[in-house]
Amino acid sequence: MNDRLDILIIYTGGTIGMIENPESHALEPFNFDHLLQNVPKIKMLDFNIEHYEFPKPLDSSDMNPDHWREIANVIKDNYDRYDGFVVLHGTDTMAYTASALSFMLENLNKPVIITGSQLPIGEVRTDGEENLITALQIAAERDADGGPMVREVAILFDNDLLRGNRSTKHSSDNFKAFKSNNFPLLANVGLGITYNREAMRRREPEGPLQVHTDMDCNVIYLDLFPGISAKTVEHILSTPNLKGVVLKTFGAGNGPTGEWFQSLLREAIKNDIVVVNVTQCVSGRVMPHKYGTGVGMSTMGVVPGHDLTSEAAITKLMYLFGLGLTPAEVKDTMQQSLRGELSAS
Repeated sequence: MNDRLDILIIYTGGTIGMIENPESHALEPFNFDHLLQNVPKIKMLDFNIEHYEFPKPLDSSDMNPDHWREIANVIKDNYDRYDGFVVLHGTDTMAYTASALSFMLENLNKPVIITGSQLPIGEVRTDGEENLITALQIAAERDADGGPMVREVAILFDNDLLRGNRSTKHSSDNFKAFKSNNFPLLANVGLGITYNREAMRRREPEGPLQVHTDMDCNVIYLDLFPGISAKTVEHILSTPNLKGVVLKTFGAGNGPTGEWFQSLLREAIKNDIVVVNVTQCVSGRVMPHKYGTGVGMSTMGVVPGHDLTSEAAITKLMYLFGLGLTPAEVKDTMQQSLRGELSAS
């Protein structure tokens, strides 16, 4: 009887699998065989590992909802066959993919660990080998009852295991590339792996895995800055077929007090565009009733995003509109924690 665990690696591309072009010296995606040749330690792991490879490995800057759909469907099609999943992904859009998958995979009860690297896995000083090995070990980790230790979408990078929809990339040139500023680590990796069970989502699912692959991309960011013009805001809010806006505000959720700005927001909300207020700050939350400007926006119907990351906010809007919810339903659900993406107000 074979009681070894089965882990599926989903290889999408990214720096971890890149190799230097001898002519241009630019990094380009390579194939999965190249990646495995540079990690012989994989053979030392005491579980079965198989892989699914994107037909054409991607630089993650090219990642889009069609690719999220492919990842989600691979997990759906193989959910009963494997005990855990590791997604190899470029770092630039990793937090977006982690957030999107967390919403798309309803009732997830197995680990989906996303990782990558800052240096290609064939480099002498690469972080890719350690990240890949650790991600596989975490995907295979069992609790005292024999069930999976991690039961959500998470990012493993450097020594940190972070909730996927609480993560953001904060450094382009540091091995510790990701942070989860408003939520504690799920685990810390040292000589061993120390899990923070209180932070994990380990509740029993309400039913079998449901995969939602319709993501509505009629959403946009509106990033405020001193001197932003009425013409710019009007142009953004007049985008054809626009359904949702993530308004990236100052501090605790503040914006201009000028009538032009207030009037444009009111008009957008009147036209059933859902406007979600998130802070530009790397940590903290929107507190719409702390200052007058925030109160004004909240009163007119701007939705407080609480401590959502901008990546979680935009992908959650895509997901909710993809479900076919009305603007009123989207407004209400944006303030509810579906997958642990926001804290209670």
